[in-house]
Amino acid sequence: MGEAIFNHLAPAGWQALSAGSKPLGRLNSRALALLEREGIATQGYYSKSWHDLPLTPDIVISVCGNAANETCPAYLGPALRSHWGVEDPAHAEGTEAEITEAFNLAYHILRYRIEQFLALPLDQLQHDKAQLQAEMDRIGSALPPQ
Repeated sequence: MGEAIFNHLAPAGWQALSAGSKPLGRLNSRALALLEREGIATQGYYSKSWHDLPLTPDIVISVCGNAANETCPAYLGPALRSHWGVEDPAHAEGTEAEITEAFNLAYHILRYRIEQFLALPLDQLQHDKAQLQAEMDRIGSALPPQ
């Protein structure tokens, strides 16, 4: 969801790629339906491993959560790194309403954090890596207003 949300909101020249440690080889149908309801295009996205990224990222934001004991990437390249933990709603259990709420919560957290990131003075911060790192880390714990 993060890749599609970011790319939907991002200014020209900014692009997100999402990848995981254990890609399933298919996208989650609930996530696709939610994105489409929100008016976010989903064409062209696919499940991929972080080992198969077509380029070296400048920024790596891990969103792996704790509940499912997900593996977070130990990316060793020169990228700025930050952790924005969000529980993966694909692992949610419970009633249909509870699972739907888990997807909605993940979407809203991701969207809020991406909006916060994109509201930063990115042209300036590209030249101040320490401040950009601090801002990304701050955003990583931000929650949308209730």
